[in-house]
Amino acid sequence: MKTPGENRADENAKKRWHAYSIEKVLEYLDAGASGLSAGAVRSRLLKHGHNRLAARVQSNAWRLLLSQFQNVLILILLAAAALSGMLGHGIEAGAIAVIILFAVLLGFLQEFRAEKALEALGELAAPAAKVVRDGKEMEIPAAEIVPGDICMLTTGDRVPADARLLEAVNLRVEESSLTGESVASEKSEKFSTAEDASLGDRRNMVFAGTSVSYGRGKAVVVETGMKTELGKIAGMLQTIESEKTPLQKNLDKVGKTLARAAIAIVLVIVALGFFRGQPLLELFMFGIALAVAVVPEALPAVVTISLALGVQRMVKRHALMRRLPAVETLGSTTIICSDKTGTLTKDEMTVRKVLTAEAAYRVSGTGYDPDGEILPEQSAEQMPAPLHELIIAGVLCNDARLFTDEHNDWQISGDPTEGALLTMARKAGIDIDKQRERYPRIDEKPFESETKRMITLHEDNGSKKACIKGAPEAIIPDCSYVQTDAGVVALDDSTLDRLLEQARTMAGEALRVLAVSANTDCTVAEAEQKTVFLGLVGMIDPPRVEAGQAVKTCKDAGIRPVMITGDHPVTAQAIARELGILSDGTVVTGAQLQSMSDKELNQSLDSIQVYARVAPEHKLRIVTALQKRGHVVAMTGDGVNDAPALKKADIGVSMGITGTQVARDASAMVITDDNFASIVSAIEEGRGIYENIRKYVAFMLSLNIGELILLAVTAMLGMQLPLGTLQILYVNFAVEGLPAMAMAVDPVSSRLMKKRPRDPAQGIFSQALLNIIIIGALWSTLINFLLYKWQLAIGAPLEHAQAVTFISLIMIQFFKAYSFRSKDLFILAENPFKNKWLNLSILVEIALLGLLLYVPFLQNVFSTFGFNFREWFYICITAASIIPVIEIAKWINRRFLPEQAEQSDA
Repeated sequence: MKTPGENRADENAKKRWHAYSIEKVLEYLDAGASGLSAGAVRSRLLKHGHNRLAARVQSNAWRLLLSQFQNVLILILLAAAALSGMLGHGIEAGAIAVIILFAVLLGFLQEFRAEKALEALGELAAPAAKVVRDGKEMEIPAAEIVPGDICMLTTGDRVPADARLLEAVNLRVEESSLTGESVASEKSEKFSTAEDASLGDRRNMVFAGTSVSYGRGKAVVVETGMKTELGKIAGMLQTIESEKTPLQKNLDKVGKTLARAAIAIVLVIVALGFFRGQPLLELFMFGIALAVAVVPEALPAVVTISLALGVQRMVKRHALMRRLPAVETLGSTTIICSDKTGTLTKDEMTVRKVLTAEAAYRVSGTGYDPDGEILPEQSAEQMPAPLHELIIAGVLCNDARLFTDEHNDWQISGDPTEGALLTMARKAGIDIDKQRERYPRIDEKPFESETKRMITLHEDNGSKKACIKGAPEAIIPDCSYVQTDAGVVALDDSTLDRLLEQARTMAGEALRVLAVSANTDCTVAEAEQKTVFLGLVGMIDPPRVEAGQAVKTCKDAGIRPVMITGDHPVTAQAIARELGILSDGTVVTGAQLQSMSDKELNQSLDSIQVYARVAPEHKLRIVTALQKRGHVVAMTGDGVNDAPALKKADIGVSMGITGTQVARDASAMVITDDNFASIVSAIEEGRGIYENIRKYVAFMLSLNIGELILLAVTAMLGMQLPLGTLQILYVNFAVEGLPAMAMAVDPVSSRLMKKRPRDPAQGIFSQALLNIIIIGALWSTLINFLLYKWQLAIGAPLEHAQAVTFISLIMIQFFKAYSFRSKDLFILAENPFKNKWLNLSILVEIALLGLLLYVPFLQNVFSTFGFNFREWFYICITAASIIPVIEIAKWINRRFLPEQAEQSDA
């Protein structure tokens, strides 16, 4: 191992401050107990810079706005609007322009507000800090701290920079947002740690952005600004680029394909017409009509509306989306990487098991809510003496307070471990306030890391009573007696060994174990001698009640949950087994992960179900490795340490109540009730939204391809176009308007959450879906071409034949919409009229068609005429023929592509 002195020559060497002795750290930093001089501070500020996080260069607003026009579909729509305007169709050009403006502004606002994570990280920095300089203690702005400063820490302080402890007195630091540990970390300058120790195990260090929950300390600053652990997270956030969602990628591909198809076919057909001697203006108009026919003008609006309505539904189910396109990503999620503390667990310590010398008890309930009981069931009046004495001692040797907040939820003030003891007392029916009044505290000895115990002394009817709690290995050997049902008896060696073994067994079950003892007629100084053992208390931060069912639902839906936590592997393993996350897989620690090559990690990914004691960069590496394997990764978390992985994941999910602002701003979705089960609801909505958008795109492509082939065939045969330019625009408006948008909010199938996730590598279209699109388009082309040719054959005027084709094309799409609601089910297998918005939209569109056909002014504009009953009859019959044709295509899919058919159905 290199010494600090050896590292002087290499300023970029990776410093393992926690592995060095205090003397070597001070030597390296050229620091001492009297602090730095004013001159040293100035030179170090010039060298290291101020102790603040670097701000990311903000994107120019105009550049962000212009970047929205890089979308291929937007560019096609701009061209269509311009061409429509050149032809004098101001209304059509205006409608397309409104759609473009809506999509562009929404995208601009999303991106302009998205990057807030670094600002929130900056808020974590302490505004002021107490340091020793030139032998004097002073308070300075935290931004002016430099490496080598001697920093003073007391209860309630925010740690201003990463520092190596020089002194610590009962020091405990809340690091859950950085390490994921649910209990404040005990700190001491005397702890020695290995070079490869994880953040949670570096007990001789304190880190920027964490807070002192108890005690006091003195530390020498070793890293500031972007070089702190908090700064490293900020740096990772700066360099991580958010991935496009699968839907965005697929729609981009659709847009490019449509553009290429339109350009290629227009060029071929216009060239043929030119060589035939057709007028150039006529060819130009045809090219415009063909381009408009192939582009689904309403696609950006429909996608946005679908996502926005989905977001509204998700809010009602406690999921708040920060980025609209990420809604559908949940639906294609294959793996959920979940943090443990506060996400899968309550982040509230709870007593699970109590052992006295003669009995074992189980405690029901979760969190600080005293709704639970001690089993076998006990009453306060008939409780065995050892259990009763243990609970009373836990109440008295306790500085916490249990109360209900304004929402009537149970909370604690004080240490979570002590809060768990008070909750257990309430479950046993013991009045906490009465016991504290009956046994007033007269003296105490606070918890110390050296003695690993806390002692309180109380008045007891004229005598004195001492209550002691602490680590079993510290408490049990000092006991000379043990409380039994028959009274206090001497503690022999075999019983002492058995109690120590029981404590080790409980610790092996991932329980945080406390031993409780008592003494009488003594002072605080004498209390540790010849004490009476009362019992052992095992507690844990328990899983949320609803999390287990949510994990099961995820597995039913083909989604693999993985736990990633900074907590101890034994604790993580116990919680993961209880929830069903860990079954036949393995548990890997951050140290083991660090030693793995990328190849070894890739080979182990499928078997690892729990990652414990991991650092922020480990979480990022795990997410990245899973994405490289083709997984769509959702990452849940609530701490600062989760932010880089939240941003890198395909969908970052943060907690709204316990989550830090950093985590919320780095995520795409916030769970407002911190309920893991709400993620399942969001996944269901995401799947439904994606399937509905896919229905819409498939429906529209079937229309556009049918139009394209119809116009291309007639042009290549040298015939007049079967539709006028304005009629083509109206077809797209009528079908892509209300009916198509209604399909985008189609009610989801009850079978949705029983299917595996979509293959992320699969495009928006499966072969089964393409079959339905193409067959529907070809049948529409055939019917309309024959109808048009028949009208011309019987001597009907061109405008008459075009009007019949125009109405027939629209009616076919109305019938087709009901068949397209399901991609594999028979149309009558579910109520075909279940979508009330589709029913209403088609009725409205039929009413509009009536106006086009029977209002003289509109007849002149759209070149239509009033149909008689016979004309309506054969138009409706031929249009309705699309239903049996589509149903035959579905049967073929079920027969020859059963897996794809089911996968495509919503």
